[in-house]
Amino acid sequence: MPTRICGIFAAVTLAILSLPIQAGVTDEDILKDQSTVDDILSYGMGLRGQRYSPLDKINRNTVSDIRPVWGFSLGGEKQRGQESQPMIKDGVMYFTGSYSRVYAVDARTGDELWQYNARLPDGIMPCCDVINRGVALYDDLVIFGTLDAKLVALDSKTGKVRWKKKVEDYQAGYSITAAPIVVKGKVITGVSGGEFGIVGKVRAYDAKTGKLVWERPTVEGHMGYIWKNGKKTEAGISGGKPGKTWPADLWKSGGAAPWLGGTYDPDMDLLFFGTGNPAPWNSHMRPGDNLFSSSRLAIDPDDGKIVWHFQTTPNDGWDFDGVNELIAFDYKNSGKTVKAAATADRNGFFYVLNRENGAFIRGFPFVNKITWASGLDSKGRPIYVPENRPGNPTASTDGKKGKTVLSAPSFLGGKNWMPMAYSKKSGLFYVPSNEWQMDIWNEPVAYKRGAAYLGAGFTIKALNDDYIGALRAYDPTTGKKIWEYRNYTPLWGGVMTTAGGLVFTGNPEGYLLALDDMTGEVLYKFNTGSGIVGTPVTWEMDGEQYISVLSGWGGAVPLWGGEVAKRVKSFNQGGMVWTFKLPKS
Repeated sequence: MPTRICGIFAAVTLAILSLPIQAGVTDEDILKDQSTVDDILSYGMGLRGQRYSPLDKINRNTVSDIRPVWGFSLGGEKQRGQESQPMIKDGVMYFTGSYSRVYAVDARTGDELWQYNARLPDGIMPCCDVINRGVALYDDLVIFGTLDAKLVALDSKTGKVRWKKKVEDYQAGYSITAAPIVVKGKVITGVSGGEFGIVGKVRAYDAKTGKLVWERPTVEGHMGYIWKNGKKTEAGISGGKPGKTWPADLWKSGGAAPWLGGTYDPDMDLLFFGTGNPAPWNSHMRPGDNLFSSSRLAIDPDDGKIVWHFQTTPNDGWDFDGVNELIAFDYKNSGKTVKAAATADRNGFFYVLNRENGAFIRGFPFVNKITWASGLDSKGRPIYVPENRPGNPTASTDGKKGKTVLSAPSFLGGKNWMPMAYSKKSGLFYVPSNEWQMDIWNEPVAYKRGAAYLGAGFTIKALNDDYIGALRAYDPTTGKKIWEYRNYTPLWGGVMTTAGGLVFTGNPEGYLLALDDMTGEVLYKFNTGSGIVGTPVTWEMDGEQYISVLSGWGGAVPLWGGEVAKRVKSFNQGGMVWTFKLPKS
C-alpha cells in the first residue's frame, strides 16, 4: 500500500477510535437513571424528577476547589433564554438551545460533534420566549419538541432526522417547549398554548418509529384515543362527558395545557402531568371548577387513562397554572411508609399528596404573602377570599374593565417552571420561589383561533426592596421551613442536590451557586457571564465528578415582568454550557 494511502487510512482509523463509543439507551437504563452516576438519561436526573445525585466527591469540604474545565458557546445570534437540562450518555452531552436547536458535544472536551437547527415558520406563537428545556434519549435517538409543535427524533451519532411528527397545529397557538419523557418505549409529550385557547392534551408515540400510540385531552369533554395496528379507536371522554364543570361551549377552547412535561413513578406505574390555566383568564366567563385545568393528573402510561386528579386552583382566575412537577418520594409515619408526591404550585401553596390515589395529605404556604385564598380545607381545596378575585367586567359601569385587585403571588407564581429538588439524604425539598404581587383586572374577550385569549390585564410588582427570589428548604412531613437564601432578582433556574450535602442552582445575575443543604450557606459561586435559567446536573466520568449548567438569560421574566423587569433590564443574553470538576491532585 502506498505510504500516502497508509497515512490517510491511519488518520481515519485514529479519528474513528477517538470518538466516544455509544450504546443504545434502554428502558432499564432509564428506570435506573437516578442510581447510575455515569450518565443522565432523563429530565429530572431520574424519572421521579427528584434531581438528586448519590455522588459525593464534590461535597461541602471540596466544592470551593471546583474549576471550570470547558465552556461551549451555542453560537450565532440566537442567544436568548437557555432553559435546557443537559443529558449525558457514553461521554457525549446532549442539550437544546433556544429556537429549537439541539447539540451534541464531547463531554470531556466540549468539542462539538453535531448540531441540529429546526426550520421554524414565521408564524410561531410562543407565549413565554423561544426556549426549550431539553431532549429525551432512547435507543440511538435524541428526541425533542419544537416551537412549531413537532416532535423530532435525531440520530444520536450524526444529528440526522430519523423521524418527525406534527403533534399539533402551531397556527392555532400550539407549541412545545418541554423535554419529553420516555416510559416503556413510548416518548410522551404535552403541549403549550393555553393563552391561545387551545385544548391541552398528552400524547404518546412509539419512541423508535414515531407512530402515535395514544392521546389524552386534559380538558373535560374531549375524546381520548388509542391506536392499535394503525387503527384509531375511541378511549373515553376525559371527565366522562362535556361541560360538567364548564359553562356552555367554553370547554371547546379550555386551555389546560400540560406544557411542562411529566414525571413517572415506577412503583405506581403512573405518569404525573400538571395542567395549565383555563382559558380565558377571565374566570367570570366560565363559572365552575373547569376540569382538568390547574391540576395534577395521574395517567396510565399504557393507554392514557386519567387514573386520578388533584386540582390546586378550581375556577382559576389568576393564571395559577398547575403544571409544576409532581415529585414522588417516600417517608415514614408511625413506622409505615407513605407513598407520597409533592408539588410547589404557582398559587403559593406546597402540596403533599398520596400518589396511590391523589388524596390530599397536607399543604402549606411556601411564600410569605398569599391574598387570593386564606388557606386550604381538609381536602386541599383553597378557601377563597372573594373580594380578591379580579372583578367581572359586565358588572362595571362601562362594561369594559372589571374591578382591579392586588393579588399575591403574581401570575408568574410562587414557583414557576423552574424545577425544585428533593434530597433522599436530608429528606428536604429545595424550592426556588419568588415574592411578588400584581394588580390584575378582567376584560371582555372572545375566542378567535390563533389569537391571544386572555380577557385580563396585569402589572407585576416586587414585594420587597432587597429581594424577590428565595431558595427555600422545607420538611415535607411538617411544612417547616429549614432555611432560605434570598436573591435580589427573581429566581428562574432549576435546582439540583447531591449526597455531598450540596444544593446547586443559578441566578439571573449569572452565578452558579452551591449551598449547604442543611444551612443554606453559600459555599461556592462562579459568574458565568449571563443569567442562569437552566438546571444544573452532575455525573461521573473517568472516576471524576463533573457539574454542568447552561447559561443564557431570557424566559418569561423580561417579557412579562412589568415593574420587576426593571431589575433585570441591563442583564446580557447569552448561550454557554459551563462544565466544572475538581482539579486532579
